[in-house]
Amino acid sequence: MKTTMLYRLFGSQRCVAGRSGSACQHIFFGAGLLFSLVPACAAPVPVLSYADMSFEELGSIRITSVSKKPEKLADAAASVFIITADDIRRSGATSLPEVLRRAPNLNVAQVSGGGYAISARGLNGSNNSAPNKLLVLIDGRSVYSPLFSGVFWDVQDVMLDDIERIEVISGPGGTLWGVNAVNGVINVITRPASQTQGGLVSIGGGNRGNDTAFRYGGTFGDDGSYRIYGKRFDRKHTSTESGATVNDAGHNNQIGFRADWRRPRNQVTVHGNAYTGSADQPAPGAINITGTNLALGPIDTSGANLTTRWQHLLEDDSSLSFQVYLDHTRRRVPPTFSETLNIVDMEFQHSLRPSGGHAVVWGANYRYGMDHVSNSAIFAILPGKVNQKWASLFVQDEITLRKNLELTIGARLERNDYTGNEILPNLRLAWKFAPDHLLWTAASRAVRAPSRLDSDAFIPGVPPYLLNGGRTVRSEVANVYELGYRGQFGNKTSYSITAFHNVYDHLRTQEVDPGRTFLIFANEMEGTASGVETWGTYQATPGWRLSAGYTALRENFRLKSGSNDLNGPGSAGKDPAHTWQLRSSFTMAPDRELDISVRHAAALSNPAVPAYTAVDARFGWKLRRDLELSITGQNLFGTRHAEYGPLATRSEIPTSVYLKLLWKL
Repeated sequence: MKTTMLYRLFGSQRCVAGRSGSACQHIFFGAGLLFSLVPACAAPVPVLSYADMSFEELGSIRITSVSKKPEKLADAAASVFIITADDIRRSGATSLPEVLRRAPNLNVAQVSGGGYAISARGLNGSNNSAPNKLLVLIDGRSVYSPLFSGVFWDVQDVMLDDIERIEVISGPGGTLWGVNAVNGVINVITRPASQTQGGLVSIGGGNRGNDTAFRYGGTFGDDGSYRIYGKRFDRKHTSTESGATVNDAGHNNQIGFRADWRRPRNQVTVHGNAYTGSADQPAPGAINITGTNLALGPIDTSGANLTTRWQHLLEDDSSLSFQVYLDHTRRRVPPTFSETLNIVDMEFQHSLRPSGGHAVVWGANYRYGMDHVSNSAIFAILPGKVNQKWASLFVQDEITLRKNLELTIGARLERNDYTGNEILPNLRLAWKFAPDHLLWTAASRAVRAPSRLDSDAFIPGVPPYLLNGGRTVRSEVANVYELGYRGQFGNKTSYSITAFHNVYDHLRTQEVDPGRTFLIFANEMEGTASGVETWGTYQATPGWRLSAGYTALRENFRLKSGSNDLNGPGSAGKDPAHTWQLRSSFTMAPDRELDISVRHAAALSNPAVPAYTAVDARFGWKLRRDLELSITGQNLFGTRHAEYGPLATRSEIPTSVYLKLLWKL
């Protein structure tokens, strides 16, 4: 049996979230307790439609992911793309991965009905693992899995109508965000409860599935606001190119709340979610050592999380913040394994201006994980029970050298249980040579620390082993060099372009242990990834906006002397050499809008996946002020296609039609 089974276990991510009723009760009990103790929140704030914003206003959107403090998008010295709330609404998307297709600096590939491989700047999986170099946060809570350093996208079910914006950074973010922010950071930020007042009901359905959602927001006391929500989706089976059914149908139920308490110099936010669901498990699933497919049961997942954040503004224009979150997840994949993971994460941050030319942000983070894996005779993570610790200190200083020239210097010291201390430095220089034009360059070091899959995986689950772990595995290292430009031409055109060169070392390989008969994980590959990512927007008329994006990527991986992993360099074949997208957003009348998008991805070679071009369209009609009807078509005009994975088992993404009714109470 080949150890590519590990990818099938962790990378295909074909199961659906699940959450216990008792966990849901605890969430709402916490919400009620909060409402009774906190005096509370601000009056409702009008929500600004991004569709009505000028380019100057768009460039002034305050983002936080680049420097961990609010700054204008136009001043950010990084390759960052913003998916706005209006982008999400007009996309017709029904899930977070579908929304992320709007970001031209991401590669989003659908594997099955609920499985995705998502990356930035390459390495969208390897021969032995799923994508594992992209850090994803939802309202400050990291959703990467310490089991394999990737994201189980099937359980990241966000209420899309509540998202304020998504900040997508391609490139390293290790100084501020830690050891797994190697090729990019996705930061999903939801709206304050004060901006989601009243009721909302959403009902949608089509030939690929259906979903329903509700939300209600209100106020408490003089300074408090809250919202509660619930949602459910049902996903139908997909099929392969030959027409065979892919066993990947599933459903998911989720509830949650958010409460905000605002005073002139203090803000407290508490939010939580709970979910439960199940999905059929598609082939090939687990395979025993004779190559025989085993009987696959439904995959069940569940979890609950609770986050509290306090922010305090000091007299000298500096600020303090403290965040703590609890995250419980459970995943059962019969007949191979099940995992229960509990995480406690605490972070302190202080932003200050010690002198006129310096803006410093520093802080500390501590993360504690309690992981329990139930193993089988097929596959094992040993030891089954492990408690893990991550601790870090970070500091970054933005130094104003001249009025239009700024130097950023930062570093993070992070400790993990596998490789000890890791140092993550960052150096950036930004030159605003004209009011609407920014030129920037950066040099950074980022690492991906080993996961349990890297170090503790055994196949089969009992001796003698074919795969005998990777106890000597090291951190994967990326030294990254970037040069970028962002500018605005008049009041109709904006443009961004970034060139990058990533130098990788100690990439994971699968080796035959010298003098023995089993395989181990090691770090015997190095290489480079170079490319360009660019996008722009043109306001053709007041009601018609055109957008385009393009990426080009060239990867070269090579084995070090003594390595016998002949499949390792084939990792480059999992990334398209280029992608492009075109979008038209046309407001036909105050109550009608038409959105059309075309996207293209070049062919993959490992395994072979043909290039594809997909056409999507959405028509929205406001029947009245509080009622909106929309119809979305995806993969129109015969653009049914596959995006990732081996021919025999991968899903063909079909033409689909989705009808949605949105009612604001």
